Amino acid sequence: LAQGSSHFGTSSTGSEAGTRSPLQASIAAYRVLSMAPAAQDFIKGWPHPELLQTEELKTALLKSFQKGLDKSHQYLNYGDKDNGAYMLGHPDFRKALASFLQRQYNLPVEAKNLMSTVGASMGIDMACRVHGKPGDIAIVEEPTYYLSFTMIKDRGMSLLGVPMQEDGMDIDAVEKLLEKHAGKVKMVYTVPVHHNPTGYTMSDAKRERLVALARKHNFVICADEAYQLLNFEPVNVKPMFYYDDPADPKVLSVGTFSKLIGPGVKVGWVQAHEALLKPLAGLGWVDSGNNPVIFSSCNLIDFLESGGMATHLEHVSKDLGARCALICKKLREVGLEVYQPKGGYFVWVKSKGKMTGRSGECMSVNKDQFHDWMRLCFCWLTEAQLVEGIEYLRQ
Repeated sequence: LAQGSSHFGTSSTGSEAGTRSPLQASIAAYRVLSMAPAAQDFIKGWPHPELLQTEELKTALLKSFQKGLDKSHQYLNYGDKDNGAYMLGHPDFRKALASFLQRQYNLPVEAKNLMSTVGASMGIDMACRVHGKPGDIAIVEEPTYYLSFTMIKDRGMSLLGVPMQEDGMDIDAVEKLLEKHAGKVKMVYTVPVHHNPTGYTMSDAKRERLVALARKHNFVICADEAYQLLNFEPVNVKPMFYYDDPADPKVLSVGTFSKLIGPGVKVGWVQAHEALLKPLAGLGWVDSGNNPVIFSSCNLIDFLESGGMATHLEHVSKDLGARCALICKKLREVGLEVYQPKGGYFVWVKSKGKMTGRSGECMSVNKDQFHDWMRLCFCWLTEAQLVEGIEYLRQ
């Protein structure tokens, strides 16, 4: 204590009365900083743990797993004498999946058009393996799901980007690239519904035009539809598969339960006409090891057939829809513009100074765009953390 002080850090005499010592000023500054909003983790594209812990989900999955175990003698083998090897997946699961998807899409789904996969990434990777080789070109949206770049480059293909528009990828730009690089473009990778990261959904007109271009220029469309079923309101858009021509198929629609049940489940599918599915099953590692999710997929059959999955999907969509609305409302409150998606996991926001979440730079082919854009996941954080994390961006 200073001599003559009546309280910590201040003097009771002369002009020094009522002033703060350096130590006291530091304490005050610390208190202000400690109350300031903190940056939050908007990077993780994960579901929040509470979604995976409901009693309804646990009960339905336990029942489904038990039924799967009761038939484990059927689900632990490579195949059976009537069906042969289960290269495309176990027939029981493919039938259950077809029925589930048919109810969700309100469109016909046949088991013969489905292959079970280890999530969406396996479907995308297989499409690249079958349809790409060194020297080929793949067209992608900019911005897009940046980890798709690695899978495409792993096959030796080069990447060309086209802009995203609010009704989907710029098809005029696609057509110009097809004409400029005649015969070299072998794949278009697109996230046509609840796009990662923009949240946009491709219009019917653009879907029809893209498939027509695929037939004309002889390339395949790898449609990453991880969020097709994760809708916060009706979107009335059908998977890209339904725009395809079975006589000259060009579309692989890739789906997954990772964003619906949980990423640890690692069960997904490819929906395509048989002429496109057969080469996927002929890949060396599938031909040698058989379909990799025979057992795990069959443990979900009752979950799909009993209505448990549909009930859980309603819960997830309602929960994440509320979080999406909350983050968009808060972003506008702090002076940022945002497109409010109708499904999916992310919002795409241009910074006015501060940055948080994942920078958009990595979502362009040459990392030369979107350095001041942020991809924010609203699914991982608590509501309080969402609010605080966006308040952190206030200028």
